[in-house]
Amino acid sequence: MRTLIATAFVSLDGVVEAPGGEPGYRNSGWTFKDIEFDEAAYELKGREQDEAAAMMMGRASYDAFSPVWPSMTEEFPRYRTMPKYVVSTTLKDEELVSNWGDITILRSLDDVAALKETDGGPIIIHGSATLNRNLSDAGLIDRYHLLVFPVLLGAGKRLFSDTDKDKQKLNLLESESYPNGIQKLVYDVIH
Repeated sequence: MRTLIATAFVSLDGVVEAPGGEPGYRNSGWTFKDIEFDEAAYELKGREQDEAAAMMMGRASYDAFSPVWPSMTEEFPRYRTMPKYVVSTTLKDEELVSNWGDITILRSLDDVAALKETDGGPIIIHGSATLNRNLSDAGLIDRYHLLVFPVLLGAGKRLFSDTDKDKQKLNLLESESYPNGIQKLVYDVIH
């Protein structure tokens, strides 16, 4: 069984929208604006790239990442070649880029559940706020890698849904605080 890992830059109030400066959100770029850079805080991101066997994302994140990430050879070398899974009911095979390794379209959460049952290493979910909420609500996420930033953003896409559901317990695997206020939190989901 494969481990499905949600990784996110998240504000203290749960917002994950436009952390890197993506257009269309009034607080776009909140991970680097007014927060001192500390390389140690991002160690988790490099480790994820080394440990992941595949990447998963929703349609909107695919549309944002696919024109940019394939050419980022220094920043994301392993992500260029590892298999990718895009969860979308509307994306067509002919719309997939050809310069970003093997890409498979999954049409439903049942397809994600079936993929988790296959052999292979961890699958890391990038971006994809809506997909993360849906996977979490369906009980399909196994681990969270969170870098929590010392900001309150108010409105914006959230990592977790407000669905009225049963309590979900987590087991803290790692935590660390950095001088710039970022907190690293790694949790396993207790199924």
